[in-house]
Amino acid sequence: MPVKIRLQRKGRKKRPFYHIVAADVRAPRDGKFIERLGFFNPVENPGIVRIDVDRVLYWIKCGAQPTPTVKSLLSKTGVLYRKHLLRGVDKGALSQEQADRMYEEWLNGKAKKTNLIVALEAWKEDGDGAPSGAKIRKPAMGPGDEAVKEEAPAPVEEAKEEAPVPVEEAKEEAPAYDGKYAKFGAEDLKVVEGIGPKIEEALKAGGVGNWEALASADVEKLKEILTNAEGNFAAHDPGTWPKQAQMAHEGKFEELEKWQDELDGGKE
Repeated sequence: MPVKIRLQRKGRKKRPFYHIVAADVRAPRDGKFIERLGFFNPVENPGIVRIDVDRVLYWIKCGAQPTPTVKSLLSKTGVLYRKHLLRGVDKGALSQEQADRMYEEWLNGKAKKTNLIVALEAWKEDGDGAPSGAKIRKPAMGPGDEAVKEEAPAPVEEAKEEAPVPVEEAKEEAPAYDGKYAKFGAEDLKVVEGIGPKIEEALKAGGVGNWEALASADVEKLKEILTNAEGNFAAHDPGTWPKQAQMAHEGKFEELEKWQDELDGGKE
């Protein structure tokens, strides 16, 4: 099951509040999710981010891909740097103590340059889903700091951070695709117009088992597989199949559907 780490919008109109969640890529943006990993409040000044670093790194290690907005947050909060250091520990290039020290130095070096309040710890939630037990350290930000600290909802433990994340960036998080291919997985080649169950079976027998493999396949190779398959599908033209599969692999389902409306049985 492909997993994305993405934002899930909450809050009132013009007062957005985002949960950072691990979710199935096929689920609607504000629908079901697998695990909540933090939150982002871009409305407050400074903005507020809370991230459960261990769980985020766990999901990334499992292959989950952050959306561009979440990746920006992870970069600004040092989570991606932490991932880089831990990889060095795994390879024996660093000790755990060295990695921890370098991480702390990085955070302290960035703290004075950020207008984000950041907490990088696990947390518990109150019944309404709001963070509880908040204890944060805010980077020095000038004369109005104390007033801002009173206004901002408090996230969990330590805050140290980097460059601002503008509200507009989070608002650009597009709704998840929810069309006719929403429940298709990467191994379902029938997302490609012109491929039915028997041709799908023939392609998989020929080593083309998912969208990525089909997208990179040579058309002549596909013709050879179709010709040699039991039942002989040589009459089928696979000329558009790699491009259709590439669109599916990149998640461009709306664009794919529009193009398929212009095709005739998968042919241009």
